[in-house]
Amino acid sequence: MAETPAHVPKSRRDRPAKAPLSREAIVQTGLDLLDGGGLANLSLRKIATVLDTGSASLYVYVQNLHHLHALMLDKALGEIAAPVTDQAPLERVKWVLESYLRILLARKGLAQIAATTMPEGENWMRLNEILLDGLLEAGVLPERAAWGIDLLLLQMTATAAEKSAWGEQGDVIGRTERTYAVAAEEAYPRLHQLHDLIFDGPGPRRLAWFVEALLGGIAHTPLPAKPTAKEPGRAASQA
Repeated sequence: MAETPAHVPKSRRDRPAKAPLSREAIVQTGLDLLDGGGLANLSLRKIATVLDTGSASLYVYVQNLHHLHALMLDKALGEIAAPVTDQAPLERVKWVLESYLRILLARKGLAQIAATTMPEGENWMRLNEILLDGLLEAGVLPERAAWGIDLLLLQMTATAAEKSAWGEQGDVIGRTERTYAVAAEEAYPRLHQLHDLIFDGPGPRRLAWFVEALLGGIAHTPLPAKPTAKEPGRAASQA
């Protein structure tokens, strides 16, 4: 009987064909890595390894890691639940904000990405469109609605980032409450006076009040006067 060689070279043609590289594949792989281990598990090098390609090949489709974050966030926002059409305008706004918050909390690290990244794409624009539509239908003046959506999304994003971070830090609220409880009353009389109220109420109840307070403020707070030519605009001041 003829001996079987210990090693028989195989042609590369025997390998399964790789799926073609695309921006969609890169973004989805990034989200999969995020699901698997959060931001610490996400890098262009790891994405390239999963896709069986070199890191340099990714730059044909994404500019850098920050650009990838923006694309990943926008893709995730495609999961936002459409508001019920017969809801009152402000109820639609609340519905979409709650959906946005749930999406940020569904993936470990996505809230942190949202806190430092400006998304780009159809889903981000659709989210803004729904919010603007609800505010305008509710009678909010256009200039207040235009600024108001920024305030609402900042609140939801900050809430998600906070909750996500606290999930990794243990009983943050309990530690803070105990610190307040033993603080010197003469130095912090108001903290002692309002201690029970400060820590009263579950998260959903507080969040509902936050949104109501923001909506009321947006509807009734006039914009400041436009800056003079010598004062910086939003882009320059990052206001």
